Amino acid sequence: MPRTEAAGGAEVVAAGTETAAHGTETPAAARPRRPRPRPRRAGAGALWSLPPIAALALVFLYPLALVVWQSVTPEDGGGRSTAPYATVFAEASFRKALTNTVLLAAGATVGALLLGLALSLVIAFVPFPGGRALSRFIDLFLAFPSFLITLALLFLYGSAGMANGLWTDVTGAAHGPLDFLHTPWGVLLAEVTYFTPFVMRPLLAAFSQVETGQLEAAASLGARPWRIVRTVILPEALPSLAAGGALVLVLCLNEFGIVLFTGAKDVVTLPMLVYTKALLDGDYTGACVVAVVNIALSVTLYALYRTVMSRTGGGPAIRTGGAHRAGA
Repeated sequence: MPRTEAAGGAEVVAAGTETAAHGTETPAAARPRRPRPRPRRAGAGALWSLPPIAALALVFLYPLALVVWQSVTPEDGGGRSTAPYATVFAEASFRKALTNTVLLAAGATVGALLLGLALSLVIAFVPFPGGRALSRFIDLFLAFPSFLITLALLFLYGSAGMANGLWTDVTGAAHGPLDFLHTPWGVLLAEVTYFTPFVMRPLLAAFSQVETGQLEAAASLGARPWRIVRTVILPEALPSLAAGGALVLVLCLNEFGIVLFTGAKDVVTLPMLVYTKALLDGDYTGACVVAVVNIALSVTLYALYRTVMSRTGGGPAIRTGGAHRAGA
């Protein structure tokens, strides 16, 4: 009996050895132990974060702090006071500049959204020769400086531009009919022209993700092109449309080159008012007050944009809503 049990045990051991040899099961003691990851030291991460924080503080935070500090420092001496803000807010030039900035930014944003959406739909869903080259040109257009677009518009539609020159050559008139670039409408046209590609770029990226099967299914069910755009394409593009519009709005609030190069003397925006007070009037405290207001307005709009995007941007309800309505 003991001999039989010993034999049985030997068979079990042999079977286990054979199983291990075939690689189907390995005893826990024979398995190689993985090296445990070394715990990261908290001090090393903090040490690596010091250089970028120091560079950010030196390049951005310190000049910003100086602007804020100067805005509460009256030029006649004394301690820190909010009197410079009260003085600037009481000026009619500041209120006019604030109104012009908001109206131009809102108008340029709406115009860029409408024009960018129309052009993006044509480029993405209407096949025509040169569509891909035009899409690539939009990426190149984003690198152009704003004053270059303004100069191009001046060469075309300025008082001595090509359109007025052609008109005077044909009719013999002393002056051409186009003289609007020095008005708010000219500034608005230049801003819409320059900032439309900033809306088109995210829209084209969003349209490239739209499944053609959804469009074909909606068309086979008898949906008209406008209904396909409204129920299938636009729900997919709403986050990108909101992102492009918010970007254009913030950029228009801080735009300086377009207003300066159009020569619109009656169009004074907040950046132009900062330039006038600092360099022409020598009122550095007033310029810092206007700059702080401009920064606060931009940061507020950016925070609002982030809040809206966190609630609606890329959510499952937006992504699945278009397909659901297309099937309906």
